Amino acid sequence: MSTNTDLEALRRPQIIQAALLVISELGIANVTMDDIARSAGLSKGGVAHYFSGKDALCKEAFREFFARIFQRSRETMDACDGPLEKLLSFGWLYNWEDPDVNLGYPLLFDCMALAPREAEYRALFHEWVDSWIMLLSEAVSIGIERGIFRGIDPDDTARTISSIYHGVAVRWYLDRESHTSAWAVDACRRSIAGLLGADLSQ
Repeated sequence: MSTNTDLEALRRPQIIQAALLVISELGIANVTMDDIARSAGLSKGGVAHYFSGKDALCKEAFREFFARIFQRSRETMDACDGPLEKLLSFGWLYNWEDPDVNLGYPLLFDCMALAPREAEYRALFHEWVDSWIMLLSEAVSIGIERGIFRGIDPDDTARTISSIYHGVAVRWYLDRESHTSAWAVDACRRSIAGLLGADLSQ
C-alpha cells in the first residue's frame, strides 16, 4: 500500500469521527468546516482534500455512524439465543453512560429534522429505518419458524417493534426528568412482548 493510501486510510476515519463529535455537540446547522478541522487536528484545507464540503462530509459521517450502530446491534442480537431475547436486547439504547448513546441521539434527531425537506437526508433516515426492520425481521422470522410467534407477518411486526423502540427513545432522551432508563427498558419489553403474545415471566 502506498504512503498516500495509508494516510487516506487514517485521515478519512479521523475526519469522520471529528465531524460526528462536533455535529453531536453543536448541531449540524451550527457546525463549520473549521470546527471539524479543529476537532480533527487538521487544517481546513486538509479536510477539504478528502471531502468536497460540509454537506458531503456530514452525510458520510451519518452513514458511518449508522453503520457502526447496526454492527453493534447485530452483535448484540447474535449474542442472544432465543428470538424474544434477541428482540429485547437493545436496553443499551437507554443507557446514559453509553458513549454511542450520547453521541448518537443528537445525530439521529438532526437527520430527522432535515429529512422532511431534504431528499438525501430523507433517504438516510429511510436507510436507517429499513436496516432496523431487516434486523428485527430476522429475529421475528426465527420465532415464527420455531413456532414461538404465531399469526404475524415478520416485516409488519418488525416495523412495529422498530417504532416502539424509536418512540420510547424520543420520549426518554428528550424528557429524561419524567422518563427514566428503567421506564424505557420496561416500556419496550412489555410493549414488544404484548405485541408478540409472549410471556415475560417464563
